[in-house]
Amino acid sequence: MLRLLSDQNFNGDIVRGLLLRRPNLDLIRVQDIGLAQADDPAILEWAATHNRIVVTHDRATMPSFAYDRVVNDKAMPGVFVLNDRLSVRQAIDALLLVNEVTEPAEWAGLVAYLPL
Repeated sequence: MLRLLSDQNFNGDIVRGLLLRRPNLDLIRVQDIGLAQADDPAILEWAATHNRIVVTHDRATMPSFAYDRVVNDKAMPGVFVLNDRLSVRQAIDALLLVNEVTEPAEWAGLVAYLPL
């Protein structure tokens, strides 16, 4: 099972839908851990420390900061970027699929744009 961290701008309806469909999903929100106002590098640092893949809609800055970590040999468990124009159902289905059929190590150092 993947360990996920949703960033501050990630659609709450998607988070709620994921947890309704998979109550045991290992997903926490930055708002729940005191990082609601944190910048992308701080979120990525926390995610690396706690071995969590970041889930975001932020295509503008999050991928660049994630790749900066990789280039500088820092841990980066992965980032899933979902287009904010996806329907809630499409986003939920995409995240549940990767959760069911992949392992955390497969995403290390990668930024993936979902759906695949």
